[in-house]
Amino acid sequence: MIPFHAVPDRLEKHRTALVVVDIQERFRGLIHDQDRLLRSSNRLIRAYRELDLPVLVTEHYSRGLGVTMPEVRAALGGIDPIEKIHFSCDGNPEFRQAIDGLNRDQIIICGIETHVCIYQTARDLMDRGKQVAIAADAVSSQKATDRQIGLEHMRRIGVQVMNVEMILFEILREAKTADFKAIAPLLKDS
Repeated sequence: MIPFHAVPDRLEKHRTALVVVDIQERFRGLIHDQDRLLRSSNRLIRAYRELDLPVLVTEHYSRGLGVTMPEVRAALGGIDPIEKIHFSCDGNPEFRQAIDGLNRDQIIICGIETHVCIYQTARDLMDRGKQVAIAADAVSSQKATDRQIGLEHMRRIGVQVMNVEMILFEILREAKTADFKAIAPLLKDS
C-alpha cells in the first residue's frame, strides 16, 4: 500500500537519486514533444552529474527498442544502463539492488512513457516507502493525452509532479553556494 503524506518532505540533496527511464532510439520521432523531453532530461542529468548525485538509467528490452539515445548517453557519461523487461523499473532485481544500494529515499524520475513505465515505477517505489517526484517537463508518451493522464493519476496517488527547475532549486536551497555556482549555467538554460 502506498503511504500517504499530506505534505511530502522537501527534496534534499543528500536524499535524492535520479532515475532515467527508457529514452531509447526506437522511440525517436514517436514521442510527443520529444525536443522538450530531451532538453529537460539532459538538463537534469547534467545537473545531477555536476553535483555528483547518483543517477541510474534503464533500457527496456534494448534488443527490440534500441539503446539510449546518443544525446542522452552523452549527458550520462559512462553510466551503464540497467536492462529491463518489466514495465516498472522496480520489477527488475538488478534495478532494485542498485536503488537499494544508494540508500536514498527521494527518487526523481524522468523518461518515457509517462503512463506506463514512469507511472508503474513511481507506484512501485512508493509502495516500498520512497518519496517520488516526476520531472513533468522531462517525461512524455507517444500521445499527449497519455502523458497528461499519467501525470494526473500520479499526482492523485501522491507523486510530486514538479519540473526540472523546481527540483533543482529545491535541492539547492540557496544561491551563494558552490553547488549553485556549479550548475548556474544549467539553471539559465531553458
